[in-house]
Amino acid sequence: MNSPILARTAVPLYHQIFLTLRDEIVGGKRAFGEMLPTEHEFCERWGVSRITARRALDELAESGLVERRRRIGTRVIFRAQTAPISANLEQAVEALLAFGRGTKVRVLSVEEMPADAGSAAALGLLAGQPIVVGVRLRLLDGEPLGEVVSQVPAAIARGRIDRAALADRPILAVLQDLGHSITGGSQTITALSSDPHLASQLAIEPRAAVLRIERIVTGDGGAPILRTVASYRADRYRITLDLHSGAHPDLG
Repeated sequence: MNSPILARTAVPLYHQIFLTLRDEIVGGKRAFGEMLPTEHEFCERWGVSRITARRALDELAESGLVERRRRIGTRVIFRAQTAPISANLEQAVEALLAFGRGTKVRVLSVEEMPADAGSAAALGLLAGQPIVVGVRLRLLDGEPLGEVVSQVPAAIARGRIDRAALADRPILAVLQDLGHSITGGSQTITALSSDPHLASQLAIEPRAAVLRIERIVTGDGGAPILRTVASYRADRYRITLDLHSGAHPDLG
C-alpha cells in the first residue's frame, strides 16, 4: 500500500496519520464498530515508530472517534450525525445525469474485487462478496475536478460495467440500460483533506481541502444498487441548493 504520509513536511508524522485515519472514519471508509489495525501493523504500513503510531491513535481517541482498550484493540465509535434534506428524486437523477454529460471522464480502472466491511455495509452485502469497482477522474475544461469511485454488486453489474461503458456514459445511465430502476437514495457531503495520492490525482497540494460526496442509490425493493464516493477539489467544485416555497426540507 502506498504511504499516505510525507516525511518532508512541516506537519508531524503522527498528525498526518491522525488526519488520514480521521478522514477514513468520518468519511465512512471505516464503519462504526470496526477494529483498527494494531500499532505494529500501522508501523509496517507507514514505516514509522511505534511511538508515532501510538500518538496518532491516542489523538483519535481524544477526538472521540475511537475507543482504545488494552488487550482488545482500537474500535471505531464515531457515528455521523446528519440532518436529512428531502429532494425530488427525478430532478436529482436528471441533475446528476446532466452533470455527468457536462464534464469529461478518464477511466482509471475497473475491476471486480471482494467488498470490504464499509462497502459491504453500504451495499447490503456480506464482507467478501464480489463488487465491481470503477475509478474515474472527472475533468472540467481539461483540468482535474474530482476522483470518482463507484461500487456496484457484481450480480447487478452482470459483467457489463467495464472501461468502455464508464467512458461513454454516466454510471446511472448504464444501470438504467441494464434494466435497473432508480427508486431512491441518499447523499452525504463531508469536508476532508486530501492524502498525497488523491492530491496527485487532482493536481493539488497534499492535505488541501476536498469535498467528499458519498451517494447510495437504491433500486426496486429499496436494495442498494450503487455506491459512489467522489472527492472533488474544494477550489473548483460548488454545491447549490434551490430552496423554494412548497418544498419542506428537514433542516434540523
